[in-house]
Amino acid sequence: MGTSGSDPQAADTRSNSQQTVKIGAVRRPLQDVYHFLLMSPWWVLFGMILASYTAANAAFALAYLVGGGIENAAPGSFRDAFFFSVQTMATIGYGKMVPVSTFSNMMVALEALFGLVTLALATGLMFAKFSQPRARVLFSRYAVVSVRDGTRSLMVRLANERTTGLVEANLRLVLVRDETTQEGEPVRRFHSLALARSSSAVFALSWTAIHPIDPSSPMYGESAESLMKSRADVVASLVGIEEVSGQTVHARHAWKGEHIRFDHRFGDILVRLPDGRRALDYSRFHDVEPVRAAQ
Repeated sequence: MGTSGSDPQAADTRSNSQQTVKIGAVRRPLQDVYHFLLMSPWWVLFGMILASYTAANAAFALAYLVGGGIENAAPGSFRDAFFFSVQTMATIGYGKMVPVSTFSNMMVALEALFGLVTLALATGLMFAKFSQPRARVLFSRYAVVSVRDGTRSLMVRLANERTTGLVEANLRLVLVRDETTQEGEPVRRFHSLALARSSSAVFALSWTAIHPIDPSSPMYGESAESLMKSRADVVASLVGIEEVSGQTVHARHAWKGEHIRFDHRFGDILVRLPDGRRALDYSRFHDVEPVRAAQ
């Protein structure tokens, strides 16, 4: 499970022995290049563009060397052919080196078309990557279980790191754990956890999501040990509309069993400034503190 826009320290770091590996799935790299580049870091995209640009110019340079017909290019000079290709692909055309044969003019026409198409593709890809909507949502490092309003409850905390709000934000919590069917078949099951409040008209600051652990709850009777034994995860999924761009954004985070603290509560992050204004102290956002076991 991963996070989106959350504290790197809060990311799910499941060990290799617990990761799920896909075996036998048919891979089609060429059909997923666009998705791969959108998901990759910027340095990967720039690296692939640079490598493709260099390789394409080198290929056209070899063609110019073999066919000739470039006036003012030194005979047999790959350097001149390469930089002539660069000028042609970018439609710069300084006028020092010019095509004079039918073959070289045909290659120039082909390369000019190739340059226009690849420029359009690269521009579209970079814009799509740059304009991807991202929800800068911070999730608490731990989930806690304690009494809230007289009911034992599971609680998670999240905050909007942007100054603008998320409109019509909807949050879901799901418990994922290993179970065994009546026939003895091991399965990984998903259980929805009902929230006291699952939506917010405008999610602007912080939000403590509360799941009451009553007899109908999948969490009823669970302990820290039982959650770790069943390799349980509590997964949060948030979807909302970014009020400035109007785009739908989403964020996801997972807490493993060892990150669910029983008989703990979140530290208070609401403080009052000397001038009387209220503020949120995000330096305490991940703090949890024990409560009496009797609760």
